[in-house]
Parts: sequence; C-alpha cells; structure tokens
Amino acid sequence: MHRSYQSILPCHNKLLQQRWDETYYNEHRRKVAEVKPMVDTKAPRTYMHLHLKLKKLQLEEERLATIERDNRILLEKMAYIMRTRGRIDNRNDYEYKSLNREKRKRELLRITHDNQEILRRITLRQPEYDHIKWQMDWEENQHFMDNISHYPKEWWLMQKSAYGGASSRQQSARESARGSTARSQKNEGAQSGGEAKEEKQESEQKPESEKEPESEQARESEQQRESEQEQTEQEEQQEQD
Repeated sequence: MHRSYQSILPCHNKLLQQRWDETYYNEHRRKVAEVKPMVDTKAPRTYMHLHLKLKKLQLEEERLATIERDNRILLEKMAYIMRTRGRIDNRNDYEYKSLNREKRKRELLRITHDNQEILRRITLRQPEYDHIKWQMDWEENQHFMDNISHYPKEWWLMQKSAYGGASSRQQSARESARGSTARSQKNEGAQSGGEAKEEKQESEQKPESEKEPESEQARESEQQRESEQEQTEQEEQQEQD
C-alpha cells in the first residue's frame, strides 16, 4: 500500500515518508485536541446574595406587618362603633378665613390699573402711517390708470347692465304691448257686443233692405281688427328677434 502513497515532498522511500507524515499528523491532532483556550468562555460565577435578597424580604415583611397592624386598628374601631353609637360628629361650623385675601385684592387692583394704563397709552398713540395720504395716492393712481387704459373701469359690468337694461326694456315693451292688445280686444269686444245688440234691435225695427249695408260695415270692422292684431303680432316678433 505504501507504493501508492503520494507524498507532497520528494522522497526516496515512500514507506518511511508515509510513516513520518502519519506521525506528524497524529501529533498535530493531539495538540489541537489538548489545546487550551486563551479566552474564558465559561459561564460567570453565581453568588447567593444576588439570588436570595434578604434585605428585600425583610422590607416586605415589615410592610406586611404594618398593613396588618393598621387593619387590626381599623377593625377594632369598627367593632367599637358597632357596639356603641360612636363619637362621630359631622357638623362643621368652621368659617373659612383667607390669610392672603387682602394681598390678592391689592394685586388684582394693581393688575387692573396697569392694564387700564396700557390701554390708555395704546389709544392715545398716534399712527405712524397716514392712511388718508395712502387713499389719495391710490385714487390718483387709479385716475392715471383709467386715463391710459384702453377699456373703462369694470367695463364687463357695464356691458352686463346695458344688456340687462335692454332686455328689461324689451320685456316691459312686450308686456305693455300685450296689455294694450288685451285692453283693446276687451274694449272692442264690449263695443262689438254693444253694437251687435244695437244692430239686432235696429234690424228688428228696420226693414230687410236696410239690414244689408249694416252687415257690410260689421264685416269691414272685423277685417280692420284682424289686420291690427296681425300688425301687433309682427311688432312683437321683431322686438324678440
């Protein structure tokens, strides 16, 4: 088997070289197994006074003893009250008296006096800026701007008001025309009714030869009314356009 051993270093005898290499390797493994660490990685030591805190236990026992003593005293008092009526008096006739009332009153008076003085000084103070001069300068600038501007000031509102006035005038004209036509129609209807009544009475009184020209007059009056109505309608359409 030593003949198949492949040594790293050149050698004449492979058997000896193999034995030496194995010896060096085993020695190295033994040293590695027996080596001691340079850093102490063991757990720290435990001390009993850190786990068993006697002072804390003593304070806890003292606190419990105080609580038991207070409870016992309260229990005795309650038992005494249950046996007897007790000596409890809920009346309190004590009148509250403030020791620093006068001082607080003087301090309040002083503060109010100071506030009034500050307010008086503020109100009597004259302004540093003249707002009247600013207003005059602004009006002068507005005048110059109106002089050099192409359109007058707030021209869009003027256009709206003009259009609104024209439309209102048109509407008022239309309403007046409609009212006049309605009144004329009513008057004409009343007149026609009266004329018709008179014509009937006259036709009853007059002979048949006189009735024919009166009927022609009625037709002419109706034609005139129709022509007037057509004219008024045409005028309204023109105003709307």
